Amino acid sequence: MRFENLKGQTLSNISIIKNDEKEYDSVIFEVLNSNVKYKLFHFPDCCELVTLEDICGDIEDLIGTPILLAEEVINSDDDGLDRLDRKEGTHINDSWTWSFYKLSTIKGSVTLRWYGTSNGYYSETVDFVEI
Repeated sequence: MRFENLKGQTLSNISIIKNDEKEYDSVIFEVLNSNVKYKLFHFPDCCELVTLEDICGDIEDLIGTPILLAEEVINSDDDGLDRLDRKEGTHINDSWTWSFYKLSTIKGSVTLRWYGTSNGYYSETVDFVEI
């Protein structure tokens, strides 16, 4: 499912779940006057890590007003070079991906910033599904 499907929807609630021992980082979007819910998340695998790093803006600006913009922007670096962190003396992951999820209403805008790293073999992207 495409994140852009949120455009035109009116949300009644947004729940942010940060990583703990029971759950991985995720964002739940509930659509007003329906039973429809969407989940933005990354299911963890072996040699990678994808986390919700930052939320820029006020989530409350997205509640009760139609979504005018729902956009996914991804920036990644997978050049296959193995780098050494001089400060720590350890190897840096071969691959990284920044994923930005931008939402706007007439009240304001919010950007959800995710960061993923891996050895280059595993997915670093975020999934968006209807639940």
